[in-house]
Amino acid sequence: MQRPDTKLPGVGTTIFTIMSRLAAETGAINLGQGFPDFQPPVRLCELVGAHLAAGHNQYAPMTGLPALCEAIAGMLLRRHGISIDAASEITITTGGTEALFAAIHAVVHPGDEVVMLDPAYDSYGPAAELAGARLRRVPLRMPEFSIDYERLGAAIGPRTRLLIVNTPHNPTGAVLTVDDWKRVAELLEPTGALVLSDEVHEGLVYDGKRHSSVLSNERLRGRCFAVFSFGKTYNATGWKVGYCVATPALSAEFRKVHQFLTFSVSTPMQHAIADFMREEPEFLDGLAPFYQSRRDRFATLLRGSRLALRPVAGTYFQLADYGAVSDEPDVEFCMRLIREHGVAAIPLSPFCAEPLQGRLVRFCFAKEDATLEQAAERLGNV
Repeated sequence: MQRPDTKLPGVGTTIFTIMSRLAAETGAINLGQGFPDFQPPVRLCELVGAHLAAGHNQYAPMTGLPALCEAIAGMLLRRHGISIDAASEITITTGGTEALFAAIHAVVHPGDEVVMLDPAYDSYGPAAELAGARLRRVPLRMPEFSIDYERLGAAIGPRTRLLIVNTPHNPTGAVLTVDDWKRVAELLEPTGALVLSDEVHEGLVYDGKRHSSVLSNERLRGRCFAVFSFGKTYNATGWKVGYCVATPALSAEFRKVHQFLTFSVSTPMQHAIADFMREEPEFLDGLAPFYQSRRDRFATLLRGSRLALRPVAGTYFQLADYGAVSDEPDVEFCMRLIREHGVAAIPLSPFCAEPLQGRLVRFCFAKEDATLEQAAERLGNV
């Protein structure tokens, strides 16, 4: 029988699915896939129930519930000083992944080049390839995972349509600064390239620093898509509610794809999130201290282990170098970690086109203290 053609010959099951499935089969503690093991805010869950009971169970507007878009615009102004038109510049999406896909397909044509910074979240490349793009992958500079502007400048050419940036960065925890955005703007100024900025962890920036969004840079404001996620904000990854912010012209193109990809997003969830944002606008302000305490707790618990932890400036992910433990490839090490020690981590090689310096794996510390303590006890024996 003739083998069916595939549009993504290099793509199989995601590493997140593989590791989570193996963790479930073996009963391992899952510090791999990025989801909390605690619940969303109680009041938010109450509001979901109230809107279900109130009959808000039919289609929401394609672009998003106006009340939610207005709440988002208010939050961006209050927290970041960014002025956004709620009706024409915000689109509610089925999580961040749909927003990323829709943005790429809204503007990328066959033969265009898409520049990615490695390590890169695993959905970027396949979405660009499905749009017919050629990928140009630029490794971040080790060990701090900063942008190598010389290599980035060399990768940007006349066919560059889109630069994909992620801050705070998954899987490394690095964050971009105002100066980084200035340098990106300088590189792109003479080109027609656009920016897709994945900012789903924008509330998780630590040590007294604040998130710096692409939307804050005036030179990039007219050529960018910025993607966010309520799943990360409200400990509700399974709700799959996110949003994309772009100029009216770019939003119009984005919505052409979004309306045939998802059309609209869960109506009662949108109502509940909008109400919660109005009732508890300060919730976001407490997010970074909440997760920073978990970052610090996890690091303290692993002190004395043979895992060398890397600095974490943002996200709820911790990189660890296992070079003192094993010289195995990272996927093999993670498989053995699950089977022999009962803890799931994520290898970094699936995020990269080229091998990284060091032997690195990613742990998620968005867990209850008891979960982190049990995992750390097991990791201390590795």
